[in-house]
Order: sequence, then C-alpha cells, then structure tokens
Amino acid sequence: MFQRLTAYLDSIKARDPAPRSRAEVLLYPGVWSVGFHRIAHRLFTARLFFLARAVNHLSRFLTANDIHPGAVIGRNFFIDHGFVVIGETAEIGDNVTIYQNVTLGGTSPDTGVGGKRHPTISNGAIIGSGAQVLGPITVGERARVGANAVVTRDVPEGATMVGIPARPTVVDGGGGKREFVPYGTPCSEMFDPATQKVEMLRCELEALRKRLDDVLAEQEARDTQDRRDRA
Repeated sequence: MFQRLTAYLDSIKARDPAPRSRAEVLLYPGVWSVGFHRIAHRLFTARLFFLARAVNHLSRFLTANDIHPGAVIGRNFFIDHGFVVIGETAEIGDNVTIYQNVTLGGTSPDTGVGGKRHPTISNGAIIGSGAQVLGPITVGERARVGANAVVTRDVPEGATMVGIPARPTVVDGGGGKREFVPYGTPCSEMFDPATQKVEMLRCELEALRKRLDDVLAEQEARDTQDRRDRA
C-alpha cells in the first residue's frame, strides 16, 4: 500500500512543477478528494448509500471537489486545484489529469430512469480548466480538452479539442509517448503558461484557416466540374 501511495504521489510530481516533496503533494485537495472517494465508492458498491453520501459531503466540504460515490476512477487520477464535479456514472481511466472548475456532467432522461449518463475519460487524457464534458460520451486515450471547451460528442484518441462546441484543432495531442505538458494545449513546443490564452486563440485561428482552405478547395472543385459539364 505504501509503494502504491508513493507511486501515486510521484505521478503527480511528474505532472505538476510546483511541489518540492511528496509530503507537500499530500496536502493537495485533489489528493484528499481521491482518498475520500475510494472510501465512498466502497460503501456505494456495498449498497451503503447513505454512508457513501455522507463521506461524499464531507469530502466536498473539505476539498471543494464533488465526486459522486458511484463514479469509477482508475489509478493516478490527479485533480489540480479544485471545484471539480464528477457525476455518478462517470468512468475515469488511469493517469488522467483534470484542472479546476471542470464538470463531467450527465444528461437527465425524461423518464427519470438512470443509466449511463456521464462521460468515460480514457487513460492519459487531460481536461483543461473550466471545461464541460457532458453526456455518455468517450474521451479517447491521451486526448486533450482545452480550457473552457464544451464537449458533447466522442473525442478520438490523441485529439485536442477547443471551443464551444468543442472541435479538434491542428495540435497533435497524441503521437505516442511524450513529456507531459501542463496548463493547456500549445500549438508549438515553446510554451509559456502566461501566454495560454494567446496560444489557445492561435490554435483556433489555425483551425479556422485550415477549414477555410478546405471549403475553398471544395468550391473550386465544384466550379471546375460545372465548367466541364457545360462544355
């Protein structure tokens, strides 16, 4: 158990440049949230729903993160900062990173009957601050969701999503093993967290330019075909 805890703390240090020691990581509210959730989830699976909710409410009061006891969470899950909401049927894989103010929200069926209503976040995914991932969708392995994006459709493996509604950008979020890049989804290798908003806007601009080029190419192809048909 000690080795598993040590490996968990080391995985967080690898993704966050701020802490100087494992002991400092132990004070993170995200770490406490995950610890409380492990207890609440065991109570939930044992059908001790009231006790599970009691642990959940204590965790929310102490850490500002609200993780439903029914959510399934893998290893090395890291919540950086707080104010994260994770719904009952959410499933989170291994080595997932979520920044502050993220919601893994669900759909509300008109019948009132439960079911799979919340997202599945695959291994190694990164969810940027303020993002909303809604419904029973799947975020693929190593995918990245940019800050304040709203995701309502499946995200392919290794994709990088930005905007409202979220759409893929020209940035490659996958491509095999690579060093963890915190704070956002830069368009270039040189990236300063202080310029995150500028980088995100540049990402969107490049995506729009690419889309415009595609539309112009399609229009030109249609015009060429029309000329041939009239000839």
